[in-house]
Amino acid sequence: QLQLVESGGGLVQPGGSLRLSCAASGVTLDDYAIGWFRAAPGKEREGVSCITWSGGTRNYADSVKGRFTVSRDSAKNTVYLQMNSLKPEDTAIYYCAAIFLGLCSPYDRYGYWGQGTQVTVSS
Repeated sequence: QLQLVESGGGLVQPGGSLRLSCAASGVTLDDYAIGWFRAAPGKEREGVSCITWSGGTRNYADSVKGRFTVSRDSAKNTVYLQMNSLKPEDTAIYYCAAIFLGLCSPYDRYGYWGQGTQVTVSS
């Protein structure tokens, strides 16, 4: 059974950076497409980024393109979301989710979810 654990959230000033981690135990994340999603109060859940199981495709929402980067570290069995030039509108709970041997997909196609990590961008 795949279990995902996000970490790396926190409070950061506008323009700052954070790196979120999505770690797994028991199975290799290399066999899963990983999506990053965020949920902010009063807003619909938003897909932020994803990386396919092969790592060959990485997608980004227009709102984060050029600022966020998704990557894998197979040795650490972890997927990262590097977030630079953070803005107050990036404030949300960030979740990673997984699809076995999957492609980047809408959130309802992901079968495994982490517990989320809070990101707050404020001065």
